[in-house]
Amino acid sequence: MTTDWRRAIETQREEKDRYFGGDPHSPIPSDERESFDGLEYYPIDEAYRFELPLHEYNDPEPVTVGTSTDGERKYLRWGEFRFTVDGKDITLQAYKADPDDDRLWVPFRDATSGDKTYGAGRYLDLEGDGHRTNDGNWILDFNEAYNPTCAYSDRYECPLPPTENWLEIPIEAGEQAYH
Repeated sequence: MTTDWRRAIETQREEKDRYFGGDPHSPIPSDERESFDGLEYYPIDEAYRFELPLHEYNDPEPVTVGTSTDGERKYLRWGEFRFTVDGKDITLQAYKADPDDDRLWVPFRDATSGDKTYGAGRYLDLEGDGHRTNDGNWILDFNEAYNPTCAYSDRYECPLPPTENWLEIPIEAGEQAYH
């Protein structure tokens, strides 16, 4: 793994901390920003970074996803990633809100949810231009896993990871719980 890859993750984290601590649009409540000294993250770990094909579905199914405020959002179940973590075979669904969009949303819960990480789960956003390899695989990097905005304030509505993306294993990578 190159130091450039690791440095890119570190830079993302530093930029997010600056934004969360000082921007008026930060999801951190304004009365907490002055004492905000950064988010907690797991150490960057190459074992949680995968370059994988997306097994796209021929006819993506519409999926209704519940939200943190008892609402609903519609997505398309676009395909699945298959990989192994600590000797366990894992399948994660990838979703799209718009079929013409070149980005994937991969929400998940794991064995750390509600303990070391946000209870409702975390997200990965995969952008076509930044998360694709030259051979067409996707970079699924759990070091980039982040909490939805509702983890910081209940003024936000967040889609919840569907049960098909609830993992029984811990994913000890990415952002940890706030507070």
